[in-house]
Amino acid sequence: MTNRWAGRSVVITGGGTGIGRGIAEAYAREGASVLIAEIDGELGERAAEQLRGQYNGRVEFVRTDVTDRQQVHDMVGAAVSNFGRVDVLINNAWGGIPYARLEKTPEESVRAGFDMGVMAAFWAMQSAFPELKKHGTGRVINIASLNGVNAHMYSVAYNMAKEALRTLTRTAAREWAQHQICCNIICPGAKSAAFERMEAASPENAAAMASANPMGRMGDPLEDIGPVALFLGSDDCRYMTGNTLFVDGGSHINGVQWAPNVD
Repeated sequence: MTNRWAGRSVVITGGGTGIGRGIAEAYAREGASVLIAEIDGELGERAAEQLRGQYNGRVEFVRTDVTDRQQVHDMVGAAVSNFGRVDVLINNAWGGIPYARLEKTPEESVRAGFDMGVMAAFWAMQSAFPELKKHGTGRVINIASLNGVNAHMYSVAYNMAKEALRTLTRTAAREWAQHQICCNIICPGAKSAAFERMEAASPENAAAMASANPMGRMGDPLEDIGPVALFLGSDDCRYMTGNTLFVDGGSHINGVQWAPNVD
């Protein structure tokens, strides 16, 4: 642990489990003040309590439905109220949209995907902007997906939302560069909450997905994704913006030929 994160704060949506939980822990163990925003109150409170106990840092939880604009605004306000500032905003929250063939995907799923994956980040970025530009160290890290880049099958709502999120991030990177705010994207290949749900529901699909990874495994949210998120939020990333980092064990190199069994 170093002191480089002392006095700086991080807001992460969907921080109660999966990749979000891993990233939250990566920041907490480096001494950052962390606000976990999570729709599942039990998961969020448990994550905050565990991290406080393990790292003795300032970790707070606020229940947040990121599809509600006011709650997203209040989330940012809670970080300012608790920590006095916002240095890093990480938009990670996602959940609840099942796999389906494109022709069977209801419009409601696509709209829900955009609310969770795009509008939530848009609202959070707008709300956090005044804080992010105050100290010249503002960072936005948005969690996208190789699914969208490679147009994986049976996840059209997810793919559309994640690719729109990448465009939002790159636009912000261009417009906010003058304020020294760096905005970047991580496309992770890791044991996300969605992967864990899929693994429970369809072990064969999960095993096929992991075996298709060039490294033969899915990444660990804390040890594989966390360090990259730390870099993107740090002073070391002061001159890198608008980039997509594939933290996926090499899956992006030739694309993963993955076709799950979906009715």
